[in-house]
Amino acid sequence: MSEHKLRENLCELAASLFDRCLTHGSTGNISARTDDGGLLVSPTGTSFGRLDPARLSRFDSHGRLVDGDPPTKEMPLHLAFYETRSSAGAVVHLHSCHAVALSIMPDVDEDNFIPPLTPYAIMLLGRVKLLPFFVPGDPAMGQAVRGLAGKRSAVMLANHGPVVAGKTVEAACNAIEELEATARLALLMRGVDARVLSPEQIDCVITKFDVDW
Repeated sequence: MSEHKLRENLCELAASLFDRCLTHGSTGNISARTDDGGLLVSPTGTSFGRLDPARLSRFDSHGRLVDGDPPTKEMPLHLAFYETRSSAGAVVHLHSCHAVALSIMPDVDEDNFIPPLTPYAIMLLGRVKLLPFFVPGDPAMGQAVRGLAGKRSAVMLANHGPVVAGKTVEAACNAIEELEATARLALLMRGVDARVLSPEQIDCVITKFDVDW
């Protein structure tokens, strides 16, 4: 994909997430790998609903800012995914309401934050790791992701929001939407003895769709 098209695609998908209230105000950030090994990143303090393709932060393959506005303060978080997952072509971070609400619950599974209620979260996300609370912009968030050694494509920052890496911007956005939808479903089912997928059913999904579990 040409850089011009990638810039437009990134901004269009970000606007779609904003328009459907999956992030709000100037929250959230998004990035994508360019063909030359650089990065396009949403600038700091910008709204997903009003990103300008021409003003995206542009990094070269050596990690130097070469064009555009100053980048999001969550750059350490994005870089950690790119450095530990060779397949990562894009990273999306939202402040989506239901995922944040679920992260505040006292009894969630930190190693498998999104419960296996449907096959689709497994297919698109694998296991989601719940990370502890960090002050926004803290480089320790990137260190925590690096500590996972590339084994997770998605993490949940407690009391903050989800972060997902995907092969493309579309894939990352689809996956983070699935995370939010499943978090909403999990909240709807709280207090009910819900039938989650069995270990055997989970294994079938993992095998059929070659999920990194």
